[in-house]
Amino acid sequence: MRALFDVVMGQFVRFGSLRIRYPDGRISVHGVANGPVAGMAFADWRAVRRMLFNPALAFGEEYTDGAIEPLDCTLADLVEVLFRNQAVGGEHPGLLVQRNLRRLTRFATGAVTPARARRNVAHHYDLNGRLYSLFLDRDRQYSCAYFPTGNETLEEAQKAKKQHIAAKLLLDRPDLSVLDIGCGWGGLSLTLAQDYGALVTGITLSVEQHAEATARAAAAGLADRVRFELIDYRAVRGRFDRIVSVGMFEHVGLANYAEFFITVRDLLAEDGVALIHAIGRSDGPGITNAWIDRYIFPGGYTPALSEVFSAVEPTGLVATDCEILRLHYAETLRHWRRRFAANRDAIAALYDSRFCRMFELYLIGAEMTFRYLGQMVWQLQLARQQDAVPLTRDYMAQAAAAPVEYRHTTRDHPTLSRDAGD
Repeated sequence: MRALFDVVMGQFVRFGSLRIRYPDGRISVHGVANGPVAGMAFADWRAVRRMLFNPALAFGEEYTDGAIEPLDCTLADLVEVLFRNQAVGGEHPGLLVQRNLRRLTRFATGAVTPARARRNVAHHYDLNGRLYSLFLDRDRQYSCAYFPTGNETLEEAQKAKKQHIAAKLLLDRPDLSVLDIGCGWGGLSLTLAQDYGALVTGITLSVEQHAEATARAAAAGLADRVRFELIDYRAVRGRFDRIVSVGMFEHVGLANYAEFFITVRDLLAEDGVALIHAIGRSDGPGITNAWIDRYIFPGGYTPALSEVFSAVEPTGLVATDCEILRLHYAETLRHWRRRFAANRDAIAALYDSRFCRMFELYLIGAEMTFRYLGQMVWQLQLARQQDAVPLTRDYMAQAAAAPVEYRHTTRDHPTLSRDAGD
């Protein structure tokens, strides 16, 4: 088995070098002298065998269980070497086979019903709320931050992200009604109400997030301007001046893209503006990593822009702007994993060390995916009318620099209705 794994890794490692220690203590080295160096130690032969046939799932499971350990390096060093080799064309036959098998079923398994959506959301977002406070910024922004210079703190970059999105929403007058689809812990909704005078309805399927967001609105004295609802986007009715969705589209499901954008169209006012912010991939349609799908984000998928635009085009919505944020999420994740490491003992007390290993691998793997494997973030601005936004992007910079001044007024929220059975 060792000889076979050495053959496979000899073909895979083309960049940098990888040192492997087998359960019997024997060591092999693959790659070249130049470039990053890392090592991997196996505790048992079962882990070696699984890495031969299904590495996408096996690496995460065996690392989480302690059967794979970094050897004379950090976990980040090891993941970087593996991902950079995949990026330059290193191919593991087991990875190739599993990827092709999953491609055959990716659309069939990409349908996300409301019930499945609730289960998927609960798996990740209904974890102990303190967990997220220990590695996110103070506003609990759990999505890509925006680094205008690259030197911002996490708090500054997340504030800049919210300003960037608000500018694209063209909040040029107070009391605009805004629907925030996938509102998280409410940070963006509260900012749009507090700083831009918007009247916001935030929706989520996470019980934990809904409770926290509602409490935050009350504590901030914004309960008359921000309302949070525990409801599926497909059950919302009414019209909104603006629609925003940040970090939620990844959970919609490939088979539901058309339905999502039709829903956005139907909920958007005739002269309205929508902004969708989500993770995507620059190398064409693909599949979700098997370990991420099973343990981190069940049902999640990051689309290629070709998949997004093909779903938008039949709806009649007009794409008025599209921006690609390349390394911004890599920097965001770097901040998150450092904060996670600094608070590891507190997080282990909430869960256990095995959970910490799993979550650390997720954060590091996600960062390296954005650095080396073509993941990026896209922001797509949509409207029902061609002239809903100005001709150039100048208004975005102006709005980000000077948020609109508004006079606090009271206005009824749009009424949300729920479909039967929701």
